[in-house]
Amino acid sequence: MAAAGDGPWLDEAAGRLVRPFTASDGRTRPTVALDLMSQVMATGATPLGYLGPEHAQALDRCRAPVAVAEVAAHLELPVAVTKVLLSDLVDRGALTAKPPAVHHHPTDRALLEAVLDGLRRQL
Repeated sequence: MAAAGDGPWLDEAAGRLVRPFTASDGRTRPTVALDLMSQVMATGATPLGYLGPEHAQALDRCRAPVAVAEVAAHLELPVAVTKVLLSDLVDRGALTAKPPAVHHHPTDRALLEAVLDGLRRQL
């Protein structure tokens, strides 16, 4: 029996009844460059054209800034599919996307020394 509001897409016992890549019409490459930590957020604009149920669920998840990886986890879809869905929404003006903020410098000497000290303690 399908869970409330999920229609024919999800069965409580069997799980997803439709292959994940059907949500993206078989597409595997997003039109917008997104990585796992890219932040996406709804613009408030109504997207033009048809939206599948996964598009609507993704848009609902993006009311506040959220990472692509988190959206994929909530949708229970592969990241590749989620990136395609999110890029569709960016293309339609319903989402904005920005690269993750990098707060550290991987060549920072203090950070490298702290990692080295931690490794030495483990040995």
